[in-house]
Amino acid sequence: MHYGLDIGGSKIALGVFDSSRTLQWERRIATPHESYSAFLDAIAGLVHDADARTGERGSVGIGIPGMPVTADGTLYAANLPAASGRALRADLCALLGRDVRLDNDANCFALSEAWDDEFARYPLVMGLILGTGVGGGLVLNGKSIPGHSYITGEFGHIRLPVDALEILGHDIPLLHCGCGQLGCIENYLSGGGFAWLYNHFYDQSLNAPEIIALWEQGDEGARAHVARYVELLAACLGTILTIVDPDLLVIGGGLSNFAALTTLLSDRLPLRLLPVARVPRIERARHGDAGGMRGAAFLHLTD
Repeated sequence: MHYGLDIGGSKIALGVFDSSRTLQWERRIATPHESYSAFLDAIAGLVHDADARTGERGSVGIGIPGMPVTADGTLYAANLPAASGRALRADLCALLGRDVRLDNDANCFALSEAWDDEFARYPLVMGLILGTGVGGGLVLNGKSIPGHSYITGEFGHIRLPVDALEILGHDIPLLHCGCGQLGCIENYLSGGGFAWLYNHFYDQSLNAPEIIALWEQGDEGARAHVARYVELLAACLGTILTIVDPDLLVIGGGLSNFAALTTLLSDRLPLRLLPVARVPRIERARHGDAGGMRGAAFLHLTD
């Protein structure tokens, strides 16, 4: 059995998957913040509960925000103050008596999609999250590529390409990003960025679902806005895809609920790639909220 834990600031979700990657049991609890020992005990309790239910000592994988293992072996996760700065992986390996694997939660999203029954045949899979932020991960032959500092999939902190100025106008403000830089594409392509662009051009504050509803009703402004956003997304992805060249691109996050996005993007991408490049297959994420624990569970599948 493979156990996957998706740990966030508000909840810890555990999923138990069998050898055919089918979910057998799941449980969710609130994330403890009062102490590191309480945090460890919560994880250990879930794992021991799963052992008791399955009659096995399952493998343990954990998806967690931030950098799971920094240079000194400790976790960096701003929204997990009880555990940040602690040697989480080493402590859990000792506590549970087995190899515990940690990866960034965005990498786990990509891994979950790469191990989908239909998608598993693609060697190189890129997961792209268009939600509160912009990020994702890369999976090669079923194994995530975390990179030297677990930032391989931090696509949102690439700066706007020069093409963006033609799409948005040369006077487009270069927005300050939480990372400390100016003009990161996350600020324009995230769900909030989608809404910010609409407000910038139409001086009307609407959220992404409201704008999409107008698009579906045929509203001219919303139609023009979506066309502009898709052109910007294609321009930004043109740079990324020229470097990565994946077989499959899977889009998740809140904006993936906009069903037309993948088709619109597929139509505009060829103009942003090298003439010899092939547009990858583009699909919406299939596993939703279960993706984090699925991907975490599958961290052991490539042994």
